Amino acid sequence: MNTKARKIILDCDPGHDDAVAIELAGKHPAIDLLGITVVSGNQTLDKTLNNALHLVQHLGLDVPVYAGCGIPMIRQSQVIADDIHGKSGLDGPVFSELEIEAEKEHAVQFIVETLRKSDGDITLVPTGPLTNIAMAMRLAPDIVPKIKEIVLMGGAYQLGNTTPVAEFNIYVDAEAAHVVFESGAPIVMMGLDLTRQALCYPSIVERMRKIDNKASKLFSDMMGFFNETQKRIFGWDGAPLHDPTCIAYLINPDCVETKDMRVKVEIRSENCYGQTICDFYNVNKEEPNAKVGVKLNTELFWDILEEGLRQYD
Repeated sequence: MNTKARKIILDCDPGHDDAVAIELAGKHPAIDLLGITVVSGNQTLDKTLNNALHLVQHLGLDVPVYAGCGIPMIRQSQVIADDIHGKSGLDGPVFSELEIEAEKEHAVQFIVETLRKSDGDITLVPTGPLTNIAMAMRLAPDIVPKIKEIVLMGGAYQLGNTTPVAEFNIYVDAEAAHVVFESGAPIVMMGLDLTRQALCYPSIVERMRKIDNKASKLFSDMMGFFNETQKRIFGWDGAPLHDPTCIAYLINPDCVETKDMRVKVEIRSENCYGQTICDFYNVNKEEPNAKVGVKLNTELFWDILEEGLRQYD
């Protein structure tokens, strides 16, 4: 367990699993959440920003929220996941009227200025498309050495979920992902191979519901909708909680086993656009650029999540 809180910027596109990541990071003593930056992804930017603000208000978090990029770096069309997350991007829970606002500063500028002022001790945690992170790197290349680590949810070394080979976050803006993976910053990748081990079965939902506070009630409300769409589309009895694996890893790295790999992002192929090509066996003899999650200690993961939700008592 970390003895000192990790300073993080959570870059997300809420999204049910992003929402759980916010819950976990919001009050856990091992995490110092400096800000939430928002990108389009699971829904359009206006909706993901609205969801982030609702979550911060509902959970009573004193965390600034910044609106970021609403379109990919190069592609003309924006891909969303309304089939998974609904019309609002966070269907299921009902929130009270919004009383807080996003910061005036753009998310990319916040990321740049915060890293520039830092002592190299800030971890970026992108759980959506990587547009904001890549744009920050392009705007200010000098920030890259100041990044302690990038712990991201995205990619897969086996099966995709948006195309046969591409995971959603990478597919939405593969050019941005290419920039990030080639940046030289230390990267930990929580891909589908890892996150599909975090299946939130009804027994888990019931376990968290028994905590009986505002965070656990919100979790239960969200999982009802999320589990239904995952069951309908993928046939699973429990929805994979992709994004919270990043926060759980930062709280206790023992919950994730990683393997060093060279990861490249396909940006030119018509059939394989957005694929993360992970050299699992190092057949190309290239220097690894990422630690890739391969095995989740599910028992520890759920313990960490419960511990995080109990912080709202």
